[in-house]
Amino acid sequence: APPVVYFDYIIIGGGTAGCPLAATLSQNATVLVLERGGSPYGDSNITNVGNFGSTISDTSPHSASQIFISEDGVYNTRARVLGGGSAINAGFYSRAEPEFARDAGWDEDLVRRSYDWVESKVAFEPPVRQWQSAVRDGLVEIGVLPYNGFTYDHVQGTKIGGTIFDDQGRRHTAADLLGYANHRTIKVYLHATVSRILFTRRGRRWANPRAYGVVFEDALGIKKRAFLRPHPQNEVILTAGALGSPQLMMLSGIGPALHLKSHGIHLVLDQPNSGKPSSLTAETMAKAIDTVHAYANTSLKGGVILEKVKGPLSSGDLKLRSRSPRDNPSVTFNYFKDPQDLRSFARLRYANLPVQALVDLMLNLPVNLRPRHVSSSISLEQFCIDTVMTIWHYHGGCQVGKVVDRDYRVVGVDGLRVIDGSTFLKSPGTNPQATVMMLGR
Repeated sequence: APPVVYFDYIIIGGGTAGCPLAATLSQNATVLVLERGGSPYGDSNITNVGNFGSTISDTSPHSASQIFISEDGVYNTRARVLGGGSAINAGFYSRAEPEFARDAGWDEDLVRRSYDWVESKVAFEPPVRQWQSAVRDGLVEIGVLPYNGFTYDHVQGTKIGGTIFDDQGRRHTAADLLGYANHRTIKVYLHATVSRILFTRRGRRWANPRAYGVVFEDALGIKKRAFLRPHPQNEVILTAGALGSPQLMMLSGIGPALHLKSHGIHLVLDQPNSGKPSSLTAETMAKAIDTVHAYANTSLKGGVILEKVKGPLSSGDLKLRSRSPRDNPSVTFNYFKDPQDLRSFARLRYANLPVQALVDLMLNLPVNLRPRHVSSSISLEQFCIDTVMTIWHYHGGCQVGKVVDRDYRVVGVDGLRVIDGSTFLKSPGTNPQATVMMLGR
C-alpha cells in the first residue's frame, strides 16, 4: 500500500459481510478493503474439509484463527483471514428462519435474491454419508417431522442442510464472492490492521463528527492512511465482526466515556456500555494454549451429540484490554446469568443416563477452564455450568436501535456504518454465515 490512498468506500474487515459488500459496491464506486489477516487460498488447513480442526487449534501469531478465552473461562476463536469466519468454520450453510428477516424489517424479496446471489458461488448440497443417513432416518422414525430433504431453508423437522464445501471437499469462502467485483474499481490490502477511524467536525454542514478516513498498519508495522474522496455519500464501513467492530469503534473514540478515558482514548461519542469484566492472567492463557495443543493432537473415536437452547436470555459485554487492535478485547458472555437459561438446559435429559455418567464422559474433555464438580451429588444445573462451551456464533455489540439505525448508520456520527453480525439483536436461529453474507450483499 502507498502511504496515502483515496477511495469512495473504505471497508474495514474482509470477512463474511465485508467481501460481498465490497463486491456489490464496486459496481458503481471505488472500494478499498482492509483485512488484518492473509489469504485463504493455498492454505490446505483452510481449503480442505479434513483439516478443520487444525485451523481452529493453530495458535501461531499469524494463523487464520486467533484464540482467546472469555472472562467466563471458555475457549473461543475469531477469524484473522480474508473470508472471515467462513474460512475457519465447519461449513454448515443455512438461511435464517423466516421471522428473522421480518423482525429485522428487511425486504423479503431482496433477502431471497441476495441469498440466491451468495449461493450461486459458495453453497452446495453435501454428500450424505452412512452415519449421517442413520441419524436422519432415526430422527424421522421418532417423529421429528416433516422430512424436508435437502434445503437451504431453516425449517421445522428434519432436513439435509447446505455446506460451503464442494463435492471435492474444497472450502468456498466469502472471499470467493470478490469474484463478482469490478476488478478495476476495487483494491484489497491483506495484513492491513486498522488502528482507528478518523473523524472531523469541519464546516457547519455537519452537526455530528464525520468519518473521513482510517489509519492502518501493514505487515511491517508501517503506518498508512486511507481517506474518503470528498462526496457526501462516501463512507467508512465497519465489517469486522461481532467482536472486531465494537472493539474498533472504541479504539476510535466511540464507546463508554469513562472506559475510553481509562485507556487514554480521545472521546468522539459517548456510547454507554455496561459490565466490568475481570482479567485473565498470563498463566491462564499459557494453560489454555497448552490445552488446545493437547486437544488438537488427540484422536477421538465416537462422538458427542450437542444440544442448544434457542434464544438464550443472558447477555454479555465487551471491553478493551489495550489500545492495540492486534490484542483480543475482553469479552464476558455471562452464560446462565439469567436463571431461565439454566432451567432450559437442565431440562434436556436422556432416558437411563444418570448425571454421573455425563460427568464421567465430560471429565477428560478440555472444553473450558472452569472448575469441575465431580461429586456424586452433582446436579444437572451444575453440570451445565461446569461444561459450557461455544460454537462461536457471536452477535451483538453494535446492535440496531442501540448503536446503529435501521440503515446501519452509526447513531451520533456521520459517514460511518456497521454491517455484520454485531448489529443482530438475536441469533438467526442457525449457523449465521449465510445470513451475514446475504446482509453484505
